[in-house]
Amino acid sequence: MNRCLHVLSPLALALATLPAFAMPEQAQAFNLKPSFIGEIRVQTYNAGAGSDRDDLLTAGLGRAGIQSPVAPTVSTPPTAAELRRRAIHVNYRALVDTSAAGGFGTLYGPMISVSADGTITSPGDGRIAGTEHLAFADRGGDGANVTLMVQVPAHFNPQKPCIVTGTSSGSRGIYGAIGTSGEWGLQKGCAVAYSDKGSGNGKHDLAADTVGQIDGLRSDVGEAGADSHFTADLSPSERAAFLAAWPNRVAIKHAHSKRNPEADWGRDTLDAVRFAFYVLNDRYGVKTPKGTVRTIRPANTVVIAASVSNGAGAALAAAEQDSERLIDGIAVSEPQVQLQHDDRVTVRRGAQLRSGSGRPLYDYSTLANLLQPCATLSPRAAGSPFAVAVSPLLAANRCEALAARGLVDGDTPAARGDSALQALLDYGWEPESIPLTATHFAFAVPAVTLTYANSYGRFGVEERVCNYSYAAVAGTTPAPWSAADAALSFATGNGVPPSAGVQIINDAAVGGPTLDGASVSASTGKLDYNVDGALCLRELWTGGSVEAARVREGVEAVRVKGDLGGRPAIIVHGRADALVPVGFTSRPYLGKNQLAEGPRSKLRYIEVTNAQHFDGFIGLFPGYDTRYVPLHAYYVEALERLHAHLTADAPLPPSQVVRTTPRAGAPGAALAITAANVPPMSLSPAAADRITVRGGSVVVPD
Repeated sequence: MNRCLHVLSPLALALATLPAFAMPEQAQAFNLKPSFIGEIRVQTYNAGAGSDRDDLLTAGLGRAGIQSPVAPTVSTPPTAAELRRRAIHVNYRALVDTSAAGGFGTLYGPMISVSADGTITSPGDGRIAGTEHLAFADRGGDGANVTLMVQVPAHFNPQKPCIVTGTSSGSRGIYGAIGTSGEWGLQKGCAVAYSDKGSGNGKHDLAADTVGQIDGLRSDVGEAGADSHFTADLSPSERAAFLAAWPNRVAIKHAHSKRNPEADWGRDTLDAVRFAFYVLNDRYGVKTPKGTVRTIRPANTVVIAASVSNGAGAALAAAEQDSERLIDGIAVSEPQVQLQHDDRVTVRRGAQLRSGSGRPLYDYSTLANLLQPCATLSPRAAGSPFAVAVSPLLAANRCEALAARGLVDGDTPAARGDSALQALLDYGWEPESIPLTATHFAFAVPAVTLTYANSYGRFGVEERVCNYSYAAVAGTTPAPWSAADAALSFATGNGVPPSAGVQIINDAAVGGPTLDGASVSASTGKLDYNVDGALCLRELWTGGSVEAARVREGVEAVRVKGDLGGRPAIIVHGRADALVPVGFTSRPYLGKNQLAEGPRSKLRYIEVTNAQHFDGFIGLFPGYDTRYVPLHAYYVEALERLHAHLTADAPLPPSQVVRTTPRAGAPGAALAITAANVPPMSLSPAAADRITVRGGSVVVPD
């Protein structure tokens, strides 16, 4: 029987509830605080009325407050509670479509309320009482703080304990998974174990010499000391010299920590689970004169590693590294995962056959960063949602610069754009991702590419890789970071500039350092989205420089094996994903897992048509709503199905393509979603929908 069928037997329940002295001493395991955990801050939220309205899931805003585009007000300067509320509002809305027509409040979202005494109201406005435990983890003793948090809802049942991980997606802070894993886990009555995985929202204003702390409040570096979320590795004299040459710059934790935090994302996720077990036993364990006995243990607790995007990759890495068998199953969405090289893996979709275990993030991101602006001019990309986000003039100039270097063909912007688009498709992007090219370049790709160049190469802020830096701007020129933006950065930043008033700067621009997107490239003398910087970032993958070797070494450190130890797992991914394409990640992961585990494999892969990476864009950019369904609905279904499998031995759905139907209506005014738009996973999919894998060869139906 699966050990996760965890309802305690009468004998086990009796032993768990007896005073510890009634148990054999050799069977006692005392609850010890993990050595890597620092001071724990505990806050109780009652989810009541008035001043007690605050809660775990919505920070007192309720469903309506989360749905509102109007951000919660803050004082000047803001309090820690106000920053928390704003952070939850921002992060919830960034990860899911919060429009009612898109499914918020029907398919997913805050559906219940839970009072301080554990009373459940359904339907409710989403407020959930409970306790929140916040701490830094620091294994190195060098200030490399990783934020961990455990939320325990008031209706947590210690006789049927469960833990769900919520490692942040992207480079977000500790509330980065509140609307994904947090939403499902808290409503299910599970403790949620969060980690910002060492990236988070750390920003060091080098000019003001201020940093953020664990609760978001900012202080001088000297005052913060070891409690700083992130302080750049510069001595006072080095900082002064750097600012003399490059004034008003800001150091970013994910980019400039010099630690390549992704290499430890699995460990950080496991640390969050370890922290959760400590917190739960501190509250529910049997108290004895010798200490608190651990009654909530891996053997009687359902633990699901879960999250989306980067957090999903962290969950998979954690399961692969879990020698303690803390994790029982994995449910993830759109994982950013990078596999070890394996030419035995093949993926066939229709007539298309691709060999090898996908591509690393830095490889495909740098190519996208180089080619996507030009590709927006392809006739095949006509009619893309919010295409105005990319300037046709700057895109044509990028095409011209690429053509001059022999990287695209054609004599017109349209022909060159089509050549660039075809190069992306030939490299592994799916045709369904074409309409996303403009918005993804405008709002994601350059920021991601630059962050990971710095991170993988362990470059410090002072190295200004490829002549890039970060600063606030006045017009297009670097300027002091405003006190107001800095004070709110914990809540409004996503860990990857541009955000919270900090922008990407081209330090090699004609005329001096300039806002990157408005800069004139030195090699062309034109506005072309800084082709020089894009070429340099690409060279860090393809070239032979010392800096390129550093980046490739960092990429090798984050690759995973695909071996989940026979644990049941469900991966859901949108076929149209243009940021983390399925051909580079989830599809080859299925093949690699089958080679690693053979008949022991319990991995299921669900590929969803008409779904992409950014559900938050669906209600934001007209045309997304009439093209794409919320992938989050299938993530919730994956969690439900995995939980039922672990607790009631329910069958897992086979790997399959789920064929959805976009909503009808005009762009920006799509009709409300219905169940017909998002059919469930099938326990017996048709042959034309079934995804198969054998000997590392994955076959995905068209």
